[in-house]
Amino acid sequence: MARPRILVVGAGFAGVECVRRLERRLMPGEADITVVTPNSYQLYLPLLPQVASGVLTPQSVAVSLRRSERNRTRILPGTAVGVDPAAKVCVVRTISGDLTDRPYDHLVLAPGSVTRTFDIPGLAEHARGMKTLAEAAYLRDHVIAQLDLADACGDPAEQDGRLRFVVVGGGYAGTETAACLQRLTTHAVERYPRLEARRISWHLVDLAPRLMPELGDALGRAALDVLRRRGIEVSLGVSVAKAGAAEVTLTDGRVLPTRTLIWTAGVAASPLVATLGTPTERGRLAVTPDMAVPGAPGVFALGDAAAVPDLVQGTEGAVCPPTAQHASRQGRTVADNVIAALRGQPLRPYRHRDLGLVVDLGGTDAVSKPLGVPLRGLPAQAVARGYHWGALRTGVAKTRVLTNWLLNAVAGDDFVRTGFQERRPATLREFEQTDAYLTAEEIRARTAR
Repeated sequence: MARPRILVVGAGFAGVECVRRLERRLMPGEADITVVTPNSYQLYLPLLPQVASGVLTPQSVAVSLRRSERNRTRILPGTAVGVDPAAKVCVVRTISGDLTDRPYDHLVLAPGSVTRTFDIPGLAEHARGMKTLAEAAYLRDHVIAQLDLADACGDPAEQDGRLRFVVVGGGYAGTETAACLQRLTTHAVERYPRLEARRISWHLVDLAPRLMPELGDALGRAALDVLRRRGIEVSLGVSVAKAGAAEVTLTDGRVLPTRTLIWTAGVAASPLVATLGTPTERGRLAVTPDMAVPGAPGVFALGDAAAVPDLVQGTEGAVCPPTAQHASRQGRTVADNVIAALRGQPLRPYRHRDLGLVVDLGGTDAVSKPLGVPLRGLPAQAVARGYHWGALRTGVAKTRVLTNWLLNAVAGDDFVRTGFQERRPATLREFEQTDAYLTAEEIRARTAR
């Protein structure tokens, strides 16, 4: 008899933890495991702002999937663009652009999320994201290029536009991105004798009334004080009304001349979830407490793509937040449930108490709340970096990150542009490939053939 086929979609925190658990706990020959991912690495997303600011190299936060000594899992390089639960087929667009059908017996959906956008004029064409390694590397080049171009031009109006940077989104990603890149430009301007530091302007914009409300009032205000002390203008209760190539119009009527709009205003579940035709909740797949997808036999969903009930919170309708901490632990629980399903054993629900939050603002600035204990400054920075360092999966990744941190602390920043994709469109659609997915009708027609 053919061995059961386990297909895991996504190699983020959830997908990788699921695969590692399956490899450890399945008997040899008990099942075939395949993971679908466009890149053969696990991206450590919380450290992307430090890649954008040059504190860390891109390679240090991309943990190779091919370092596994077991080599039991086949890596299929591509993106899952549709699922037909009735036919038990997942359609994959490989990195060469070809479509291939992958039958499965058990499917684990951990495709993650994409940057959430709105129908704002000009946003799709002119905003830069911070969701992928390519976007972080591109953004670093772009910011340094604005300093180079401002230094080279003689038009004061153009200089003002190039030296003004706007970040939209007051969550962890936006706050850390603004803080880290502002430090980069502050240090870089010392190498540009024709530019004045006071002309460099950073704006952080968010529609919410508070910065990072998950941290609580005290730590949120502490983070806000750090940003404003550095000269970052924070505008709350405001968003973008219109974006252009050389200016951004805010909803309060202000027009900010700028060549840099960084959009980090939340995430949305991968477009893959819409292809299943099963119920969703808040845009994510509705799942049972054991993370099975109702109406889709053999399918489990977790991470950013699933609305996993939060049994610990105890509030009716509460779902787990889309954090790396939850995704990793959900991955291990789903792996156990897949094995239980293979062996005819009962599934177990997901339960996990949140361990806290950390926000690295660069240098010695940070705010953290480990196990509910509020910290700020150097102690918070030690906790934040200690948590990230410990969460890295391999000794090689830990060594690279620690070496980068030490080198940056001793030698400071460098301001080298790599020229990465400088001639290609830098849109969210281009980097995150959100237009690569099939419609539910296209998938059904394909599997019917």
